[in-house]
Amino acid sequence: MRTGYADLPLHGGQCPPWLFQRMTKLGRSLLIILVREEGAPGALTRLADPFWFQSLGCLLGFDWHSSGLTTTVCGALKEGLRGCEKELGLFIAGGKGKTSRKTPQHIIACFDKYAIHANPDKLIYASKMSAKVDNTAVQDGYQLYHHTFVFTNKGDWAVVQQGMNTDNRRARRYHWLGSRVDDFVNEPQNAICCDHKEKQVLNLVDLTSCDARRTIASLSRAKPGEITEEYKKLILPSRHSLDEKDIQPKNLERILLKTYEQQPADFEKVLSIKGMGPKTIRALSLISELAYGARPSYNDPAKFSFAHGGKDGYPYPVDKKVYDRSISLLEQAIKEAKLGRDEQLQAFKRLRFIENAKTRRL
Repeated sequence: MRTGYADLPLHGGQCPPWLFQRMTKLGRSLLIILVREEGAPGALTRLADPFWFQSLGCLLGFDWHSSGLTTTVCGALKEGLRGCEKELGLFIAGGKGKTSRKTPQHIIACFDKYAIHANPDKLIYASKMSAKVDNTAVQDGYQLYHHTFVFTNKGDWAVVQQGMNTDNRRARRYHWLGSRVDDFVNEPQNAICCDHKEKQVLNLVDLTSCDARRTIASLSRAKPGEITEEYKKLILPSRHSLDEKDIQPKNLERILLKTYEQQPADFEKVLSIKGMGPKTIRALSLISELAYGARPSYNDPAKFSFAHGGKDGYPYPVDKKVYDRSISLLEQAIKEAKLGRDEQLQAFKRLRFIENAKTRRL
């Protein structure tokens, strides 16, 4: 079993155009081969695997020690997929910054253009809830700034999104795979990757937070005035980083009026309400714990160690000639495979077994 982690500082910078163009071409070829060999759902499974995704970034030539690996690899795959979406039955929506907030529009545009027969509302909901969970139900100090939503023409989906902590200058990546999400608010992520575990994280999607989730849902159905009065009475222990300076009772009452009118059946419905942000959820969580004894989890759910940093050309500069040769070989292999001659693709597969044999001997 291969294990390990890379401890990397966060740097600024941009992916040079000459590299991004090559990443796009090689990414397109890899997606075509992957869908051909494992189907569109298989491609989602790969992207939702943090180790595979990190390895893909290295293969595409992007610096292994970079937070930009997430955003640039997703961008290269999205660009590389352009024109092949219908053929592969695979689509990519969202992106970095403002583009991430346009994900629902991107999904609808794909449905309109390619006459996809799945349910767009379910995909839009999955996109919104995966972001809401990682930004609000899991309060780890990392603000989401990148959200990529990948889906198939049959409604399968995966998410790769990333958050940044400006205080400690670290980033962490969140992976979701729709086929394994039975409950959006009960340990739904496929993986959460970061090189540093936080000491205090409000984790309302932890298995042990089920009582807190039920209590929060119950509180959200109560009269707003009653809840704000409870909040005013709270004497918060030092471990909690929220007091009346962070959220005013009037603001809390305003959002609780929405929940009272909608009478959400459970925590997931509470979380999905528009305007339900981290501070309101945290206030309800504190009331549920201190007034009703329903303590949520404060354990950081990060499962894999991947750190993030700069684009400095390490461990070595990209060899453009070798990179272009790799693109050419894969493109030719794809052309041959389409004609029924897949010897080259089979040779690529055999390389894996040769490498595994070498590893065992070592």
